[in-house]
Amino acid sequence: MTVFGVLLMLLALTSSYLRWLPVTTSAVCLAFGAAIGPWGLDIAQLDVRDARHWLERLTEIAVLFSLFNTGIKLRLPLHRGAWYSAYLLAGPVMLATIAGVSLVAHYWLELSWPISLLLGAMLSPTDPVLAGLVQVNSAQDLDRVRFGLSGEAGLNDGTAFPFVIFALMFITHGFSDFNWTQAWLLKNIIWGVPLGLLLGYGLGRGVGHLMIYLRIKNADSTQSPNDFLALALIAIAYVTAEGLGAYGFLAVFAAGIGLRHAEVKTTQSEVPAEHVAIPVLGHTHSDPESAIMGDRESLSDSQLAAGVMMGDMMVFGSLVERAMEVLLITLLGAALATYWDWRAVGLGLALFCIIRPLSVWLMISGRLLTRPQKALVGWFGIRGIGTLYYLCYALTHGLPAEAVHTTISLTLSVVALSILVHGISIQPLLEWYERSIAGDAEAEKTDRAD
Repeated sequence: MTVFGVLLMLLALTSSYLRWLPVTTSAVCLAFGAAIGPWGLDIAQLDVRDARHWLERLTEIAVLFSLFNTGIKLRLPLHRGAWYSAYLLAGPVMLATIAGVSLVAHYWLELSWPISLLLGAMLSPTDPVLAGLVQVNSAQDLDRVRFGLSGEAGLNDGTAFPFVIFALMFITHGFSDFNWTQAWLLKNIIWGVPLGLLLGYGLGRGVGHLMIYLRIKNADSTQSPNDFLALALIAIAYVTAEGLGAYGFLAVFAAGIGLRHAEVKTTQSEVPAEHVAIPVLGHTHSDPESAIMGDRESLSDSQLAAGVMMGDMMVFGSLVERAMEVLLITLLGAALATYWDWRAVGLGLALFCIIRPLSVWLMISGRLLTRPQKALVGWFGIRGIGTLYYLCYALTHGLPAEAVHTTISLTLSVVALSILVHGISIQPLLEWYERSIAGDAEAEKTDRAD
């Protein structure tokens, strides 16, 4: 708590300076953690093996809030073309990434096939927490690169989970008996994935319609505690899905999408409701006229209710997500001195520079993404908190003692490398991409004028 408080204070006081640095906040937190750990002042230490139980819960909470916050930003209908790249990234591209990492880990690092497969599954998902800078900025952001990465980050934290479980079962059963694979396929793929998505989406959409209706009926659009609604929906979607044997991560992500689609259906507007009914801080103690920015008379009742609700939940979710990111990445920095493994440099470079880009290039057609867009999507496969959760899950669910140190070391080291190399490159590459989009738009406008 002391480290967390001091770091938040430093980030708050130095934010005007940090925004000019060509690195992300995550990279700064990682460096801070390393500086207060054994590599630096040695005032904070973390042994992941001892902390695995509470670290699993912290990472789980961080991923849940991030998934929900990502889901409520994705406003497009699920059949639109921008979603197709997300489906491919979370499906075929993720499977190719698992296979590529497994091959490198087995043949180059000489790890057993089950441990290699576990590493591949844990390192395959693009992180919904740390990929915030390359995800959609708002519900009105329809850029193919940002939208595809957002959809991927939301989906593949759940779609990678079955393969983590497969690897752990493979470790237990070995090569002698593969009869368990049928039960794994039925429970984890055929049942767990679709049920989690359908349950979460239905719950989010139903709750969204109900809450907007009640707030219009009771004239309570600006008084209700929307942060409670976000917490309730995350908790209920997650617990219900897990109780039914489905994937809670997918349910929470789908609940966010369902809630957003309820807003779309209710308002019947192309503009997200929170963009026209922007709630003022502290609005729960204000009357409706002074609780929003903009012309109250120009808004329908559904726009007012949905706008305040969605705006509040996005602010609340983002706050929790950023706070958890700061804490967990700092702890990762403090643990690196104990678990750093130089072999991860080769594994990380193979993943970042060959496996992920090549998988994207082969699996996604030029009709969905242009060549520059595929290059960016291939590079921005950021690994982070989701991978740490899977690591802690493996440590508490049967990872053999002789493989613990190697698995922790390689996983933490690759995540740290991802935070550094992607953190340094994100801002320059995004600025180049946005300039190229602006240039293309200007050229198109000139051609039309001619």
